[in-house]
Amino acid sequence: MNSAQFQKALEQLRGWRQYAFLLALAERAFPNFVLFAESQGLKSPAVMRVLLDQAWQMLVERDHDIDPYRLLTRLESLVPNPEKHESYGAFPAADMGFLLESALLCRVNTDKPRGAEGSARALGTVMSFLEVSEGEGMDDDDLVRLFDRHELMRVERSFQREVVVMLRRQRAPTEDFIQELREMAANGGVSNLGIALDDDDQEAAP
Repeated sequence: MNSAQFQKALEQLRGWRQYAFLLALAERAFPNFVLFAESQGLKSPAVMRVLLDQAWQMLVERDHDIDPYRLLTRLESLVPNPEKHESYGAFPAADMGFLLESALLCRVNTDKPRGAEGSARALGTVMSFLEVSEGEGMDDDDLVRLFDRHELMRVERSFQREVVVMLRRQRAPTEDFIQELREMAANGGVSNLGIALDDDDQEAAP
């Protein structure tokens, strides 16, 4: 699947497929949120983990009593405002929150397409990280080359394409399929920035 095919397929995602795509992006970004929160001495990772779990639960359980509006309200209190923090980690943490918010908004407004914006945000997290960590002193052309060749960008693009292919082939969000998707997205506790959860944090993850 080339870039144009991916974008077309992404724009065609609707309903539970778009929701699952955005949840998968949020799951992959979860360790970024954990690292920032722990660096600030916050206890919010446990709450964020619960919100993610409940968001996945809504996908596989028809008779759930989970209110997406309540989850959105709780999420708002967890997501950091990068303008109020000196730590760069607030930016990828906020991106993770944006992805989960986008997924939940799919539950309350199914008509608006959000997949392409979520895809771009996740890729932007990686690009911003590379610019900060490896791009000092580079001009725009050098940065483009850095993004094109870097392993983190290749892995993120490959992950997003694989998720889209899986979703297009799947007829319904069965429990087995969603578990497979969650485990792939969780990536053994390693985020799209290569940040790994420690053993305690991984115990709460899928």
